[in-house]
Amino acid sequence: GRPQTGRLALYLLGLRATCPTPEPPRTLVTWLKYHLEEDWTGSRRHGRPLTSYYQYGLGVLALCVHHKRVREEVIRRLLTAQHHGRLGHGGTAVDTEAVVAVALTCLERRRLVGARLAAELRVAAQNMSRSMAEAQGPDGIIGNIYSTPWALQVFLARGVCDTEPAYGRAVAALLENLEAFGTAATLAQVLPVLHGRSYLDIASMRCGEEPGTSRGRAGQGGAGDSAVPSGCPSAPRWIPADTLTPVDVEPRAEAPGNKTVRLVVECPLPWCFELRLFDQRVSAPAAASLLDVLRAATEQEPRFTFDTQDTAQGPFLTQVLGLEARQQKRNYWQLLTAPSTPLLTSVADYVPHDGETLILRLSEW
Repeated sequence: GRPQTGRLALYLLGLRATCPTPEPPRTLVTWLKYHLEEDWTGSRRHGRPLTSYYQYGLGVLALCVHHKRVREEVIRRLLTAQHHGRLGHGGTAVDTEAVVAVALTCLERRRLVGARLAAELRVAAQNMSRSMAEAQGPDGIIGNIYSTPWALQVFLARGVCDTEPAYGRAVAALLENLEAFGTAATLAQVLPVLHGRSYLDIASMRCGEEPGTSRGRAGQGGAGDSAVPSGCPSAPRWIPADTLTPVDVEPRAEAPGNKTVRLVVECPLPWCFELRLFDQRVSAPAAASLLDVLRAATEQEPRFTFDTQDTAQGPFLTQVLGLEARQQKRNYWQLLTAPSTPLLTSVADYVPHDGETLILRLSEW
């Protein structure tokens, strides 16, 4: 099957963060190196990894955090992609550039490369950090709300928190939008940032120093460790001491009555015969999510079909009206509320209001 680079990389990062035995099973590291090579076979046909540069960067980061050397050829693939602007656009570019920047910073800080290559990595990371700051909107968000934690990890990893004005504005934006982070995957990205940490700190954890549920302390290593550089807060003032206290989450209240949502399906790509493929009003319960609205549409209009794929971020829309979004073709189903505001939550989390127009648009990235 397709390479599982990103999934395996996240597993290895999580494994390191939980302070298990000193070394992960060698087979996992070997498999990740194998997947990185298999992933790159896509470059012969598509000019990019079979998965994405985001997953490829995660793979390099996971190996670095586990103190494993990475072949220079693998590193230069990321450097070349960054130099030629192949890491995407919009929020996708922020995510990808940030992952790559953190990975390259890790390789430099862990001294896993020679001096000349380390200098190149440093310049590339600086350029991407500058790109993060330039991508910040007036609301403080960098790319979109979900890419903002990754951008902040770049500033933290590079130790520019106190000198980069974008850092404080982005943190403020996160604190205003914490309700958007409701899945394990998104929480795993935002929680380290709110504690003034990046994934680099996993590499320098000293396990066994901290009692209770967290058995390791990050950023306390000696020379050569990738602790948070001076200038970055180790425990931000806005984080209370009892962050591990469980809280009761109130279930979504069931609103009485029904609502009507206008559902539009568009395909602006050149190979589509027409732009608007579907335009119907759909009746659904007042508290229905977008996913519920889509299900109601299949009952009210038999020709309407859709499929989703379960991901760590929630259900991901993969097919509408028989048109499938494929990563190989670099297209996806974009969710918008009319006229052109992208939705930042999954189909299962977004609750449209009565009379709202929702657009499902097959787009390229």
